[in-house]
Amino acid sequence: MTDLRFPIGEFVMPTPVTPKLRADAIAAIAELPVKMRDAVRGLSEAQLDTPYRPGGWTVRQVVHHVPDSHLNAYVRVKLALTENNPTIKPYDQDAFAGLPDQKLPIDVSLSLLDSLHARWVVVLKALTPQQFARPLYHPEIGAITIDYQVQTYGWHSRHHVAHITRLREREGW
Repeated sequence: MTDLRFPIGEFVMPTPVTPKLRADAIAAIAELPVKMRDAVRGLSEAQLDTPYRPGGWTVRQVVHHVPDSHLNAYVRVKLALTENNPTIKPYDQDAFAGLPDQKLPIDVSLSLLDSLHARWVVVLKALTPQQFARPLYHPEIGAITIDYQVQTYGWHSRHHVAHITRLREREGW
């Protein structure tokens, strides 16, 4: 049986990161707002409040989680570009998923994704190879780079869309 937590597999940092891998990850980030809208199109309120797996978040929580996570990633990239090896702050994504804004209509987060990704992709497409190597320090992961962030969030974009699309396939929605 497939692990429903990781419908596209767990994240593995590719080495080396080639220009094609960078471009593919940036494309996944750029495409996310449209792919997320397509994934949730036509879902009822009851379907939005269905967990994508037993014990997992609801579709609604997944939709709200993605801009929470990607806002953090966007700011982390900008910190790495403007500071020398910044230490970034982790956050408790499960605690975030329990806050009242997670019950809002999903259009709020879909609109946020549109704006956030428009800005983020402009920054990412302008980076030089040297800038992708700029370091950050994540207290839970250790030393990482902008390349790591881009690869992680390219995967993250595909990962959460797959949570929803695979649930739809399993449920026949």
